[in-house]
Amino acid sequence: MARPRRASDPNWWPEACGRCGEHHKIVRRWPDGGVCGYCYQQAKRTRGTCACGHEGVLPGLVDGLPACRTCSGIELNVDCRRCGAEDELYTGHRCWACVLSDEVDRLVTNPTNGRMADELVPVANALKAMKRANSGLTWIRQKHVTAFLQDLAIMPSITHEAIDALPKSRTRDFVRGLLVEHGALPRYDLYRGRYEEWSRDALERVSDPVNRDVIRRYIRWQHLRRMNQMETVPHGTFLRSKQTVTVAIELVNWLTDHGLELSELEQEHLDAWVNGGTTTRLIGDRFLGWAINTRLVSPNLKIRRHRRGTSPRMSAHDQDQAVQLVVHTEELTQRDRAAAILVLVFGQQIEDVVALTWDDVQVSDEVVTVRVGRISIALPDPLDRTRERSGTGSSCSRSWPGPRFNVRLVGQTLKSHQCGIAGCPFDLRNTTLSAPSAGRRRGSSWALT
Repeated sequence: MARPRRASDPNWWPEACGRCGEHHKIVRRWPDGGVCGYCYQQAKRTRGTCACGHEGVLPGLVDGLPACRTCSGIELNVDCRRCGAEDELYTGHRCWACVLSDEVDRLVTNPTNGRMADELVPVANALKAMKRANSGLTWIRQKHVTAFLQDLAIMPSITHEAIDALPKSRTRDFVRGLLVEHGALPRYDLYRGRYEEWSRDALERVSDPVNRDVIRRYIRWQHLRRMNQMETVPHGTFLRSKQTVTVAIELVNWLTDHGLELSELEQEHLDAWVNGGTTTRLIGDRFLGWAINTRLVSPNLKIRRHRRGTSPRMSAHDQDQAVQLVVHTEELTQRDRAAAILVLVFGQQIEDVVALTWDDVQVSDEVVTVRVGRISIALPDPLDRTRERSGTGSSCSRSWPGPRFNVRLVGQTLKSHQCGIAGCPFDLRNTTLSAPSAGRRRGSSWALT
């Protein structure tokens, strides 16, 4: 990307450029007047056919039209010493294309024997033929690109397996694509290869060696076997397989943390794991089905999906006790206490509570009012004990800020805090929204003193 022009400065550069009319440093004087550095660079890069029939660089202007050096009377060195073509010169009286060609040959030639592998010849030609040689030179001189091409040059044989052994990068995928396109390597399924690499790293996240072997078999016989039967692995299959294995690893690690083997998995364990995380855990039924078919777990296990009207609820006594704990406990910060009250007493979604800003809170001497969506909620005593705003001097406008604010992450943190003190926020909110609880809330029969 070209650098932006500096602002015209007539005080510093009184003489205006004869081409653009702006006040910049004059670097050349040509028949049509002084030329600033910006117009000088543009003139060297102007190509086309002059009125006289000459094809090449047209740095001059005749009657307002680009013209060659002869017709415009401009003296400018644009003759490449290497190839003889008219072009902008970069270094050593060589054009950008020749410098790029020399750089490519240097990087993809084996320094041991001074030869370039036959498989790399078409790749080298493709790199040399880049339309914008200056951009190609900038790309190839990046440290990671240079290192990759040098590693490629010293390979005893160019194969997909050898390329897979090199560090993962977009450069590797790009050069592999060139090798495939020019027939140096057979066709390669990109997403299948990426999945194999990803799965090797994913297995390192399995904490128990026995479970790691189970996940390895699951990947091989459930996912890779299916991919091998496809002509080309779609992007959706690649993503779905990654997510499925990730959830499976999460399940077996949860079992390990609770001192359980996979063969000891019971329905209550499965329910506890599903209810203790996000809805993504529901896709664990894919791994569960495979585990049942391979007789690793009981065939009676199933991941129960939520059905309307079956949500867990707390008893009235437990709900009163939970509110008492939230209001009077010292284990919650003022912000977390306010969030728990909005969930317990008013049945708000914890994600909506986390997204509140201080503009949604109005504090007066009599009452604290919180606006959630279109509804304003007045907190009566003693619920308004959370009115003290900690961190008043902070420039953050959010009520539950973080180093990098994320509604989902902060919401999960609040849920874990509330679960440890008052119970599961999901159960508490369902209880609050139930008909008997709503009537008790409207009657203000909470024992809060």
